[in-house]
Amino acid sequence: MGEGAFEVTRYLISFNAKAMDHIPEEDMPSVAAAAHGVVEEALSAGVYVISGGLANRRASIVGLDGTVTDGPHPEAIGGAMIVDVPDHEEALDWARKIAVACRGRRKSGRLDPTPSSTRCSAGARAQGDIPATFHRG
Repeated sequence: MGEGAFEVTRYLISFNAKAMDHIPEEDMPSVAAAAHGVVEEALSAGVYVISGGLANRRASIVGLDGTVTDGPHPEAIGGAMIVDVPDHEEALDWARKIAVACRGRRKSGRLDPTPSSTRCSAGARAQGDIPATFHRG
């Protein structure tokens, strides 16, 4: 890596589209509050990158020629959270927290981004162009 650049290690914590279907509607506000609590904790810890759920509507499929067609409702991923942590064990700790908050299993795996997406120049960091969650040390 070049001088002034650093690598981030990001992990995807995800769940499938039907992972929360077992939760009664009246419990959803407390589940949402618990999930938001984990997000706030991750923000405070400086490991939060992004999170969100996929709306329950048809996905758009983009073909190699750029043509867009309607696809099926999402089934593989219902939502996800990305954390920037040093190792898989810490990612699993965050996956456990979100699994408990959301009352269901979560998957966790390391994202292997392209080299250019894992480096940030010292100049960009100094100018504040890089979010604080990407700063190490």
